[in-house]
Amino acid sequence: MRVAGQRQRPIGQLLRGWRERRRLSQLELAIQAEISTRHLSFVETGRAMPSRDMVLRLAEHLDVPLRERNHLLLAAGYAPIYPRTPLDSPALAPVRAAVRQVLTAHEPYPAVAVDRCWHLVETNASIGVFTDGVAAPLLNPPVNALRLTLHPAGLAPRIVNLGEWRAHLLGRLRRQVALTGDPELAELYDELRGYPCDQPEPEIDLPGPGDVVVPLRIRDGDRELAFFSTVFAFGTPLDVTVAELSIESFFPLDEATADAMTSAGRRVGTGTVL
Repeated sequence: MRVAGQRQRPIGQLLRGWRERRRLSQLELAIQAEISTRHLSFVETGRAMPSRDMVLRLAEHLDVPLRERNHLLLAAGYAPIYPRTPLDSPALAPVRAAVRQVLTAHEPYPAVAVDRCWHLVETNASIGVFTDGVAAPLLNPPVNALRLTLHPAGLAPRIVNLGEWRAHLLGRLRRQVALTGDPELAELYDELRGYPCDQPEPEIDLPGPGDVVVPLRIRDGDRELAFFSTVFAFGTPLDVTVAELSIESFFPLDEATADAMTSAGRRVGTGTVL
């Protein structure tokens, strides 16, 4: 998947690129941002330089991620305004505590926190159900959750419905690339697509008999476990690091899986901060 380089381009070209990515006409964006189409046209063609407030207003209506809003500001000659605070900074202690609370409270079921490129930030102790048997190099930091899942030396050989789950994950990543224009995610998408899969991969998510969500079905010894997942993100982020954090929590899809995960003899990990 190709994502055109954009960070060295003039501000007008960048804004036009985001507008086209969002499939908005100049008229539609101008109406939303309450500016004239003539002024927007002048900005996009470089005949007028936007103010800082104009850059931020257009970025808001174009739903540009915070990381890329900073790049837009730089391209227009302004300083970035959205901080990118290291996750281990004291300022983000409440965020780390919230992540840890959500992950721990979800036990005995697995849950992970990932950054924008799907690197594991933290896991709860129950993640061992997914990492059992995974090749050691895939567990060396930084651990990429998608690579760990779909790599032939990772979880993939244990996924009963690999074609379905792989198509689901690649679809999510493809939409993320379209939303953000992130070249790192585009490279990851191309890498994952190159992994082997001996099952049909549906182009769209279609329900099987009795399905209400896309399930993840894995082999665990002589039994099959089935999960579905939910995704949690921070609702009002003003920091790039916080905006790019998400938590994926896996729930049992049937009673047999719930019993297996709550049994005293289940195998678990130790919980990880990477």
